[in-house]
Amino acid sequence: MSAHEAKGLGEIDVNLNNLYHEESFTDMKVASVRRLTPIRPDGTPDAGRTPIFIGQAHVMTAAGTIPVSCPIEARTIEEAMQKFPEAVKKGVEKMVAELKEIQREEASRIILPGEGPGNIQLR
Repeated sequence: MSAHEAKGLGEIDVNLNNLYHEESFTDMKVASVRRLTPIRPDGTPDAGRTPIFIGQAHVMTAAGTIPVSCPIEARTIEEAMQKFPEAVKKGVEKMVAELKEIQREEASRIILPGEGPGNIQLR
Protein backbone atom coordinates (compact mmCIF):
# COMPACT_ATOMS: atom_id res chain seq x y z
CA MET A 1 0.00 0.00 0.00
CA SER A 2 1.42 3.37 -0.96
CA ALA A 3 1.64 6.34 1.40
CA HIS A 4 -1.06 8.08 -0.63
CA GLU A 5 -3.45 5.12 -0.24
CA ALA A 6 -2.77 4.90 3.50
CA LYS A 7 -3.47 8.63 3.91
CA GLY A 8 -6.88 8.18 2.23
CA LEU A 9 -7.76 5.45 4.72
CA GLY A 10 -7.11 7.86 7.58
CA GLU A 11 -9.99 10.03 6.34
CA ILE A 12 -12.63 7.36 7.08
CA ASP A 13 -15.15 8.85 9.51
CA VAL A 14 -17.41 6.49 11.49
CA ASN A 15 -20.62 8.09 12.79
CA LEU A 16 -20.88 6.70 16.32
CA ASN A 17 -24.33 8.26 16.69
CA ASN A 18 -25.75 6.18 13.80
CA LEU A 19 -24.80 2.60 14.69
CA TYR A 20 -27.05 -0.42 14.09
CA HIS A 21 -26.98 -4.09 15.04
CA GLU A 22 -27.88 -6.19 11.98
CA GLU A 23 -29.87 -9.44 12.06
CA SER A 24 -31.18 -11.57 9.19
CA PHE A 25 -34.43 -13.52 9.11
CA THR A 26 -35.60 -15.95 6.42
CA ASP A 27 -38.34 -18.49 5.73
CA MET A 28 -35.74 -20.57 3.83
CA LYS A 29 -37.84 -20.21 0.64
CA VAL A 30 -38.29 -16.67 -0.67
CA ALA A 31 -38.39 -14.18 2.20
CA SER A 32 -35.23 -12.61 3.55
CA VAL A 33 -35.49 -9.61 5.87
CA ARG A 34 -32.73 -7.67 7.58
CA ARG A 35 -33.51 -5.89 10.82
CA LEU A 36 -31.22 -2.99 11.71
CA THR A 37 -31.64 -2.22 15.40
CA PRO A 38 -30.27 1.14 16.56
CA ILE A 39 -27.57 0.91 19.19
CA ARG A 40 -25.47 3.34 21.20
CA PRO A 41 -21.69 3.44 20.83
CA ASP A 42 -21.38 1.08 23.83
CA GLY A 43 -23.54 -1.53 22.03
CA THR A 44 -26.67 -1.14 24.14
CA PRO A 45 -30.05 -0.69 22.37
CA ASP A 46 -31.00 2.89 21.50
CA ALA A 47 -34.76 3.02 22.21
CA GLY A 48 -34.90 6.61 20.94
CA ARG A 49 -34.53 5.44 17.33
CA THR A 50 -36.72 3.09 15.31
CA PRO A 51 -35.48 -0.22 13.85
CA ILE A 52 -35.19 -0.42 10.07
CA PHE A 53 -36.42 -3.44 8.09
CA ILE A 54 -35.09 -4.22 4.61
CA GLY A 55 -36.54 -6.98 2.43
CA GLN A 56 -34.31 -8.84 0.02
CA ALA A 57 -35.28 -11.17 -2.81
CA HIS A 58 -33.94 -12.46 -6.11
CA VAL A 59 -36.04 -12.05 -9.24
CA MET A 60 -35.55 -14.29 -12.26
CA THR A 61 -35.31 -12.47 -15.60
CA ALA A 62 -34.30 -13.43 -19.12
CA ALA A 63 -30.89 -11.97 -18.32
CA GLY A 64 -30.54 -13.99 -15.11
CA THR A 65 -31.18 -13.44 -11.43
CA ILE A 66 -31.43 -9.84 -10.20
CA PRO A 67 -31.24 -8.98 -6.49
CA VAL A 68 -33.94 -6.64 -5.19
CA SER A 69 -33.75 -4.76 -1.88
CA CYS A 70 -36.67 -2.79 -0.52
CA PRO A 71 -37.51 -0.94 2.68
CA ILE A 72 -40.36 -2.35 4.75
CA GLU A 73 -42.28 -0.07 7.08
CA ALA A 74 -42.83 -2.23 10.15
CA ARG A 75 -42.34 -2.27 13.92
CA THR A 76 -41.83 -6.03 14.39
CA ILE A 77 -40.31 -8.88 12.41
CA GLU A 78 -43.76 -10.49 12.16
CA GLU A 79 -45.18 -7.33 10.60
CA ALA A 80 -42.17 -7.05 8.28
CA MET A 81 -42.66 -10.63 7.05
CA GLN A 82 -46.36 -10.00 6.45
CA LYS A 83 -45.53 -6.87 4.42
CA PHE A 84 -42.65 -8.56 2.58
CA PRO A 85 -44.56 -9.60 -0.60
CA GLU A 86 -46.00 -6.13 -1.22
CA ALA A 87 -42.66 -4.43 -0.45
CA VAL A 88 -40.82 -6.66 -2.95
CA LYS A 89 -43.53 -6.04 -5.55
CA LYS A 90 -43.08 -2.27 -5.12
CA GLY A 91 -39.29 -2.68 -5.24
CA VAL A 92 -39.50 -4.57 -8.53
CA GLU A 93 -41.93 -2.00 -9.98
CA LYS A 94 -39.54 0.81 -9.01
CA MET A 95 -36.59 -1.04 -10.56
CA VAL A 96 -38.52 -1.66 -13.81
CA ALA A 97 -39.58 2.01 -13.98
CA GLU A 98 -35.95 3.12 -13.50
CA LEU A 99 -34.76 0.73 -16.22
CA LYS A 100 -37.44 1.99 -18.62
CA GLU A 101 -36.35 5.57 -17.92
CA ILE A 102 -32.72 4.67 -18.66
CA GLN A 103 -33.80 2.97 -21.91
CA ARG A 104 -35.89 6.00 -22.86
CA GLU A 105 -32.95 8.33 -22.22
CA GLU A 106 -30.59 6.12 -24.23
CA ALA A 107 -33.06 5.89 -27.13
CA SER A 108 -33.42 9.68 -27.27
CA ARG A 109 -29.69 10.32 -27.69
CA ILE A 110 -28.66 11.84 -30.99
CA ILE A 111 -26.00 10.09 -33.05
CA LEU A 112 -23.58 12.52 -34.71
CA PRO A 113 -21.10 11.36 -37.35
CA GLY A 114 -17.46 12.38 -37.03
CA GLU A 115 -17.25 12.25 -33.22
CA GLY A 116 -15.73 9.67 -30.92
CA PRO A 117 -14.42 6.17 -31.69
CA GLY A 118 -15.48 4.91 -35.10
CA ASN A 119 -16.53 8.46 -35.94
CA ILE A 120 -19.81 7.98 -34.02
CA GLN A 121 -20.57 9.24 -30.55
CA LEU A 122 -23.77 8.76 -28.62
CA ARG A 123 -25.10 11.81 -26.81
